[in-house]
Amino acid sequence: MSGTPGSFAPLRQTTFAVVWAATVLGNTGSFMRDVASSWLVTDLAAGPAAVSLIQAAGTLPIFLLAIPAGVLSDILDRRRFLIAVQVLLAAVSAALMVLSSLGLMTVTALVALTFVGGIGAALMAPTWQAIVPELVPAKEMKGAVALNSLGINIARAIGPAAGGLLLSAAGAAVTYGADLASYAVVILALLWWKRPAKAEDALAENFGGAFRAGIRYARASRELHVVLLRAAIFFAFASAVWALLPLVARNLLGGDAELYGILLGAVGLGAIGGALLLPRLRTVLDADGLMLAASIAAAAVMAALALAPPTWLALPALLLLGIAWIVALTTLNGAAQAILPNWVRGRALAVYLTVFNGAMALGSLSWGLVAEVAGVPAALLAGAGGLVLVSFVLHRVKLPAGEADLVPSNHWPEPLTTDPVPHDRGPVLILIEYRVAKADRGPFLRAVEDLSTERRRDGAFDWGITEDAADPEKIVEWFIVESWAEHLRQHHRVSRADADVQGAVRGFHRGPEAPVVRHFLTIMPGRG
Repeated sequence: MSGTPGSFAPLRQTTFAVVWAATVLGNTGSFMRDVASSWLVTDLAAGPAAVSLIQAAGTLPIFLLAIPAGVLSDILDRRRFLIAVQVLLAAVSAALMVLSSLGLMTVTALVALTFVGGIGAALMAPTWQAIVPELVPAKEMKGAVALNSLGINIARAIGPAAGGLLLSAAGAAVTYGADLASYAVVILALLWWKRPAKAEDALAENFGGAFRAGIRYARASRELHVVLLRAAIFFAFASAVWALLPLVARNLLGGDAELYGILLGAVGLGAIGGALLLPRLRTVLDADGLMLAASIAAAAVMAALALAPPTWLALPALLLLGIAWIVALTTLNGAAQAILPNWVRGRALAVYLTVFNGAMALGSLSWGLVAEVAGVPAALLAGAGGLVLVSFVLHRVKLPAGEADLVPSNHWPEPLTTDPVPHDRGPVLILIEYRVAKADRGPFLRAVEDLSTERRRDGAFDWGITEDAADPEKIVEWFIVESWAEHLRQHHRVSRADADVQGAVRGFHRGPEAPVVRHFLTIMPGRG
């Protein structure tokens, strides 16, 4: 098949289609469960702090566990891992169903089970993203990612409304039971999927090493820092509407669980519309413009809800909120995806998820406390005003364009050794010797600053630049990695963009040959 695949081409891949459909159904059940829990807590304890605590309990585990989950998704069998997580989530819904049916539900039990459900969501999120390349050809990857986003928003549109209707008609126990049945469908789909056995990799990472490598990358990537900052500030302020929406439905709009589900369904429908509208918006606004527009729109909705509008006006406002939310979410996620090489994508996206959910959890708790003291309308107005203010301030902090070529360059030669080196031996010191003319020293040091960032991102835990006291034109760059295996991984992590940075540095070298590279292995005292 020639040309660009259509948007729905991945659905022709049977395994992807089955897993995708099951995931949509599973997410629909999860949204139904969340509606039941969010509404049930208003019956058990109507205070804003208790209501916002449910929101925080669902998002806090993702803040705490997203990075370990990203590591696990890289080192475990992803199919078996997903099945185990689905069983955990099914057990949570079963417990919620039993407690509700027996009339034994308490705020403490509801928060605790919501927290355990959040743990399952934290473990699952990076792995669902990681399996997509296993289900579709490379040329259909973009379409598959777009379909996953569409599937989540379909579930967000259907699940809350269906959950609200079922909750109003049959009660919380039946609603939790529907969620339990959805997990059974997902488990059956995963059991049906025959995932090929993973090939042996001599340089496969263990949990500790992979975790440290991911953290090192996140610490060294300045572009990722910008995305994380913009995400943290936006979600901290925008979380006010999500934390307080159950109380908006009940206290400001005078509605019931059915209305709450309909309001959430309106947000989901708006998100679907926003996803369809986004390609057109991108032709007139860049990423920073989209974020500013989304922030202003979300703030306007929050301010409108604070005025206790009639339902006929609240519904289109929440449609607009859905559009703003998906525009901001997609823009930030797209910026993160565009700057990440494949070797660390899952772990770095897990850092993004950590910041996202941490901001949502902290924001939910904070706005719940503000509402407890000043009232729901005042909290919404404060959130709206703060969101507009910080959005204009952060508009100057531009999101990265993500135009660098991150395909591995594979231009580093294999290091020469007299004898095989055990992979776990380390630390390893690497020295690169340059000859730089005095007139070029300033430009060379500026160029090597970018190189230091690249070395740290790809695995070095320390880096420096030195000169020979007897020959100032001899400059030695050094960096240290934790093991020989980690250095060999560096050889495969260097991208074409990194190669350009290294080429710019080597352009200042004035020696007759290429810069000399040496590798030094740590010797433990007292050992032969």
